Amino acid sequence: MSTLLPPFCEPLPYSSDSSDYFNRIRHLPWPVFFDSTTDTTLNSRYDIIAAAPFKTLTTHGQQTTIETHKSTDIISGDPFQVLQQQLSEHPKQATTNLPFCGGAIGLFSYDLGRQIEDLPNIAANQENAADMLVGLYDWAVVIDHKLKQCYLASFKLDASTEQSWQQLISLLNADQMPPQQTMTVSGSLNSQLGTTQYNTAFDKIKEYIREGDCYQVNLAKRFEIAAEGDPWHVYALLRKQNAAPFSCFFDTPNLSIISSSPERLLKLKQGQVETKPIKGTRPRDLTNPKRDIALANELQNSIKDRAENLMIVDLLRNDLGKACQSGSINVPKPFALETFATVHHLVSTITGMLAEHETAVSLLRACFPGGSITGAPKLRAMEIIEELEPDRRGAYCGSMAYIGFDGNMDSNILIRTLVYNNNRLRFWAGGGIVADSNAEQEYQEVHDKAAAILNIIDQLR
Repeated sequence: MSTLLPPFCEPLPYSSDSSDYFNRIRHLPWPVFFDSTTDTTLNSRYDIIAAAPFKTLTTHGQQTTIETHKSTDIISGDPFQVLQQQLSEHPKQATTNLPFCGGAIGLFSYDLGRQIEDLPNIAANQENAADMLVGLYDWAVVIDHKLKQCYLASFKLDASTEQSWQQLISLLNADQMPPQQTMTVSGSLNSQLGTTQYNTAFDKIKEYIREGDCYQVNLAKRFEIAAEGDPWHVYALLRKQNAAPFSCFFDTPNLSIISSSPERLLKLKQGQVETKPIKGTRPRDLTNPKRDIALANELQNSIKDRAENLMIVDLLRNDLGKACQSGSINVPKPFALETFATVHHLVSTITGMLAEHETAVSLLRACFPGGSITGAPKLRAMEIIEELEPDRRGAYCGSMAYIGFDGNMDSNILIRTLVYNNNRLRFWAGGGIVADSNAEQEYQEVHDKAAAILNIIDQLR
C-alpha cells in the first residue's frame, strides 16, 4: 500500500542543482549523493542526499565491523546476511511516493563477490580498502526534478533523528555555503596494462574462448596517479562534463567514490525487478552531428554488439531467476540505443517479479557482481579476470546502492568511476572480449570510455 509522503516530511525550496543541498551537509560523517545530473532522460527524475548514518557496517572479507555512537561489534559471516539482519531489526515501512526515506546506503565492491564465489587469490590488492561500506541512514533529502519539489524525509526509526530534526532543517536552509577546496594530481599517470600487456591478456582470453572455457570476458585497464585534496572537487568537474543518470559521490574515512555511471544494476520497487545491462559502445563525435548519428546507427545495427549484449541478457535472466518468481522474467526492451555525454551504448532492459521470502539484499546477492562487467559464464569469467588483471578491482565494477526501510532498492554499476584513498586516484575502463573481437579496436574502446576521466585528470594538474 502506497502513501503519498513519509510520516516525517519537511518541504524545502526546490533547486535544479542538487549539489547546493549536498554542499550544506557534506561536512557530516559519511555523506552520500545519488545524482541523476539531468532531468532529460527517464532515469533522471530524483536526486537523493544523506549523511550521518546512525550505524555503519565496514566489511573486510568475512569480518564486518558494526559501529554506532555507543558501541562497536565485529560479526563474522556472509556480509549480505549481516546487512539483512541489521535491516531486519527495524520494522518494514510502507512505500511512499519518494524513492528513499531511510535505510541502507553504501558501497558493495566488486571483490565482495569473493564471499559468494570461491575465487583464486592472484591479483594484487593495491587499495587495501573495505569490501563493503554501508551506513544505515534515518533521513534523506529527495529532489524531484519532474515535479520540481524537494523534501527532507524520514521514518524516524532512530531516536537521535528526532533530536536533530530542526537542526537539519536549519542547516539545509542556510544561506552561507562552506568554502570550496580543490584537488591536484602530480607525477605520471600509470597503468598496469599497456598495449603489449593488454594484447597478451587479450590473446589469452581468445584462447580460452576457442577452448570452450567461456564466451565472453570483460577485460579492464586500471589507471593510477598521485593526488591530494578534496575529492568533491573532482566530482564537481565530472558531473558537469560527463553527466550520467546513475552518478554518485560517497565520502568515507576509508575511501571516496566519484562516479558518473550510466548503468543501473538492479531496481526493486514493490516486488517489481528491473536490470539494465550495457554491452556495446561507440564514441560520440560532437564536432560532426552527421557522423555522430552514423556511429549510433552503426552500433544499433551491429550483429557483433547485439550478440555480445544477448550473451549478458541470458546471463542476467539466469541470475534474476535465483530470486524472482518462475515465469516472471521478460526482456521488454532489448538492444535499445542510449546516448551519453561521450559515448553511445546498447542497453537491454530485463524485468521480473521478486519471489516470496526474497528481499532486496538476497536479490542483490543473487546478481552480484553484475554480469555485464564480468562475462559469461560468470564464474569462469571472474576466474580469468583474476588471472589476467594484475590488480584487484576493488570498488570498480561493484555497486553503489540504496535499500530502503520500505524494502525497495536501486543500484548502479560502478563504471566511469574514480576511487580516492591513500592519496591516490584510481580509475578503470574495460570492455567485453568475444570470439570475433579485434585487439586494436577493443583497446581503443577502453580509451574511448576513459576519455572523460582522462580529461578531468588533465584539468587537475
